[in-house]
Amino acid sequence: MDFVGSAIGLTVGMGLSAVVVPAALYALGFTKAGITVGSVAARMMSLAAKANGGGVAAESLVALAQSLGAAGVPSAVKVAVSAIGAAIGFAVRALL
Repeated sequence: MDFVGSAIGLTVGMGLSAVVVPAALYALGFTKAGITVGSVAARMMSLAAKANGGGVAAESLVALAQSLGAAGVPSAVKVAVSAIGAAIGFAVRALL
């Protein structure tokens, strides 16, 4: 059996969830210490607070991004993204 596509997809999925997502969140201003002053994250938080009467909803994109920025990407998400990457890689390899 040819698992090259799955291996490539798995590697890409692991890289996305372990490196790219945390780096992107940090670059936007979602850090372990909180939201960085003057960042895109700060602007997003400001807009979310204005839209919600002064507070940021717990289920909002801003709250989720800050949670991931502070705590990192959960293992379950890393596994899911890696599995999706492996499945896509397998499908693409099968088409070639």
